Amino acid sequence: MSSCFNGGAGWPEPVVRVQAVSDTCGETIPERYVKLPLDRPSATTLQPAVSHGGGSLNIPVVDMSMPDSGETVRAVDAACREWGFFQAVNHGVSPELLRRARSSWRGFFRQPAEVRERYANSPATYEGYGSRLGTTKGGHLDWGDYYFLHLLPPSIKSHDKWPSLPSTLRDATEEYGEEVVKLCRRVSKVLSKGLGLDGGRLQAAFGGEGGEGACMRVNFYPRCPQPELTLGVAAHSDPGGMTMLLVDDHVRGLQVLSNAAYKSVEHRVTVSAAEERLSLAFFYNPRSDVPVAPMAELVAPGRPALYPEMTFDEYRAHIRQRGLSGKAQLQSLQNANNSVAS
Repeated sequence: MSSCFNGGAGWPEPVVRVQAVSDTCGETIPERYVKLPLDRPSATTLQPAVSHGGGSLNIPVVDMSMPDSGETVRAVDAACREWGFFQAVNHGVSPELLRRARSSWRGFFRQPAEVRERYANSPATYEGYGSRLGTTKGGHLDWGDYYFLHLLPPSIKSHDKWPSLPSTLRDATEEYGEEVVKLCRRVSKVLSKGLGLDGGRLQAAFGGEGGEGACMRVNFYPRCPQPELTLGVAAHSDPGGMTMLLVDDHVRGLQVLSNAAYKSVEHRVTVSAAEERLSLAFFYNPRSDVPVAPMAELVAPGRPALYPEMTFDEYRAHIRQRGLSGKAQLQSLQNANNSVAS
């Protein structure tokens, strides 16, 4: 069993790869992966975020082929207010590139354990191959492994920290990142207009074109013998500015937990006993040193700022320490701001 563990500097305890657990646990998952009853997939009836088998769901689908049109702005605005989430079609990223990106990363997770372990990460930056979030000792764990890497700004992007196998991975990831950044910039303009602002306002708040941050987390969820007891990713809302999620086109898993107006939707990921899952979560963020706060144009006497100003790096450090916890991170900041205001 020692080959299943990574001692990883900075983690409070040995890190176990979920792939190894899946291969060796038989019909019963270890207690560390069993969620509390109220956190299990069976505790509530939720809507899957992707329709399968011809079912009709209300998840908004937005055609992004004409991002400057009033129709697109209205559709995105409505989706963000009602769901905080939408499926983009005609988005400009080629299906062939999506296939290569997925295939390359699936190839990495199929490499021998000793190859994957060369890229083991630490909680200092999370960059590299990992299996947990947060540094709480003895906590419940998610049923998934991941690979985290930086794409922007160029000063912190290092291809040496990207897997060299399979040989297609680095080029596919670089090209995929470039195309998704372009898509994020288009969506940013649409969001700005939906808020009644100049089209470049959100982009400027992120640090300007070329000054923003971007990173990617590739999630791998092995088969699980007791999927009703655990989750691939616990309930959370993404901490960054915008998330572009590329999922497997044949496996369901993402579930929407709550809706909010122009806020990050709370969601979680279920796992399967029959199939492994892979997804690419692309995070488009403010530059790390940019002060983040409610925009002045959106604050008024009857609509005060709900959150204190801090840099994105400060908020990210807050998230890494606490791990995923629904919307607790934002709520704690809002509560702190209310205390200061009172």
